[in-house]
Amino acid sequence: MIVFEKPKALTDVPLHYCPGCTHGIIHRLVAQAIDNLGIEGRTIGIAPVGCAVMAYDYFACDMIEAAHGRAPAVATGVKRAMPESIVFSYQGDGDLASIGLCETVSTAARGENITVIFVNNAIYGMTGGQMAPTSLPGQVTQTSPYGRDVATQGYPIKICELLATLEAPAYLERVAVNNVKNVNRAKKAIEKAFRNQVEGKGFSLVEVVSACPTNWGMEPQQALDWVQDKMIPYYPLGVYRDKEV
Repeated sequence: MIVFEKPKALTDVPLHYCPGCTHGIIHRLVAQAIDNLGIEGRTIGIAPVGCAVMAYDYFACDMIEAAHGRAPAVATGVKRAMPESIVFSYQGDGDLASIGLCETVSTAARGENITVIFVNNAIYGMTGGQMAPTSLPGQVTQTSPYGRDVATQGYPIKICELLATLEAPAYLERVAVNNVKNVNRAKKAIEKAFRNQVEGKGFSLVEVVSACPTNWGMEPQQALDWVQDKMIPYYPLGVYRDKEV
């Protein structure tokens, strides 16, 4: 009996991510959802600019590389041109919540029938640890060495709360991958977001609160603890929109 195996929707290419980075966990959850729904042959993923820029190497489905922040717009075009396809974007907080915020909000407002996986690790990872739109108040980064000052740098953008003010989104949930319990919840949420698209229910986004040990300057376990102690209190987990409920 097989108890544990690599999802078929993941390739055999070694991941390039830093030790302790949770992108690998999230990749696995996306691939498991694709496997469980039997949709690999008609799935098209949109890779971002950021740490996951090479996601096209890791998923066995068709992949497209989008310009920085434009993944939702590219996903919209693909889905409208090929409505039978299952289209997902995989984006970090710099890609989705900064340069791509307009595309994100507009795509959600139109209720495009796509799936968005949003990785929130509160920092720009690939470019060296600058402050991101999701960096916490007081968080030290390369561009906020004394901590994020909300008086001059504003407050973090809470994507699920923001999109929940719109009429069109079908499903919005924030999850985390810092422990087994939360990983299991994230797995269910990601699969639901894909199933919604299969069933034609409209725009679904899953925000995944994640760790970045390298740019946070922490050991991997410290980073997971920081997610629990600092990030989750500011970014509460849960369902922010589910039109089925």
